[in-house]
This record gives sequence, C-alpha cells and structure tokens, in this order.
Amino acid sequence: MVHLDELTLYEPKLLHQLEFWRSPAKFNPPITATAPGETWMKVRPLQEGDYDRGFLELLSQLTKVGNISKGQFLMQFARMRASGDYYVTVIEDTRINRIIGSATLVLEHKFIHECSVRGRLEDVVVNNTYRGKQLGKLIVVTVNLLAQHLGCYKMSLECKDHLIPFYESLGYVLEPGNSNSMNIRYDGAKEAPVRSRQSVILVNATNPVDPS
Repeated sequence: MVHLDELTLYEPKLLHQLEFWRSPAKFNPPITATAPGETWMKVRPLQEGDYDRGFLELLSQLTKVGNISKGQFLMQFARMRASGDYYVTVIEDTRINRIIGSATLVLEHKFIHECSVRGRLEDVVVNNTYRGKQLGKLIVVTVNLLAQHLGCYKMSLECKDHLIPFYESLGYVLEPGNSNSMNIRYDGAKEAPVRSRQSVILVNATNPVDPS
C-alpha cells in the first residue's frame, strides 16, 4: 500500500499510466505494476518510511550498503526527491510491511538528441525468498516503461554475463562495438579499472548505434 502519511519519491499515479502491452516481456500468468499477482503485493515509489521496512537490508543482498542512520536515509531521500531525477520503485509485502523488491531509474539529461533524456537502470534486487513469482521481471519492466513514459530516448544498464539472456528477454540488446563499460572507483578500493558487459535498450532512439 502507499502509506498516505509519508512522502513518496515520485508521484504514485505514474505507475497507473504504464502500458504493459508495450513491453516484449512475457508474463505467465499476466501481471502488471497495478496487478502484481498477489493481493498482498504492492508496487509503488520508495517512501520515507521504507527505512523501517527493510529497504536497506534488501539492498544489502545486492551490494555493500554500509551503516546508514535513519537521518542519513531521510536526507538522501530528500535530495533525490528534490532533484526529480530518481525513480526508485519498490515491491512491498503488505502482510509484513517489508520491501521485497526494488529497482532504480536515474534520468541523465543530455545536450545530444535535442537536449533529450537518457535513462539508467540500477540497483535491481528481489528478496531471495520471493524468487519464482516473476518479481524481477516485473520490477524491471515497470522501470523500463516508466522511462519510456517520461520521454527517455534510451535506457541503459550494466549486468554480468549470465544475466544477459534475462535482460534480452525484456527488450535489451547488446550494442555493436559498445558491449563493455569501464569504471574508476573513488571509494578507496585500490584496483585496476574494471571492464564489464553492458546491455542497452533504445527507447525512442534517433540513432540505434549511438554509443552515448
């Protein structure tokens, strides 16, 4: 449920405007963001009270989160909400008031493509105990369609090789000549630049091989 006494990261009604028929993903049985398959599941924007609903614990199944206080969480939430460029979308198990899935859409503003907007899919995670309910597919497709609805010309993600078939089933393709990403870390880790595979989906793209 959307907890009405709490701020949401973005307007919840956006999720009701998504057209799931636009996605190449196949759901069996059919599910959507507004009808996720179980009465106790709710797909919604991140809310400020999700600190107490295990949101950070869920992210820790994906990567290192660190020791974040509620005050730090709320400050970061306020920054992200004020920017208007972060669309953290979660799935809640309303029976126990716990966050069980999440994915983030980040909007990147460009001068190219007539000052268009590129979307990035980040931090996709589903609680280990809820696998097999199509939730990973659901949360990714929801964010993909959200990016399209918001006018992104392209949606990008980085993933490990074994996940490429999963993302290809959702419409992502490896761009010729642009199948690697390189990173420099500034978090104190002493390591060489990392090369990883990158999948890209084009949304309203004017140039399907544009590497930007």
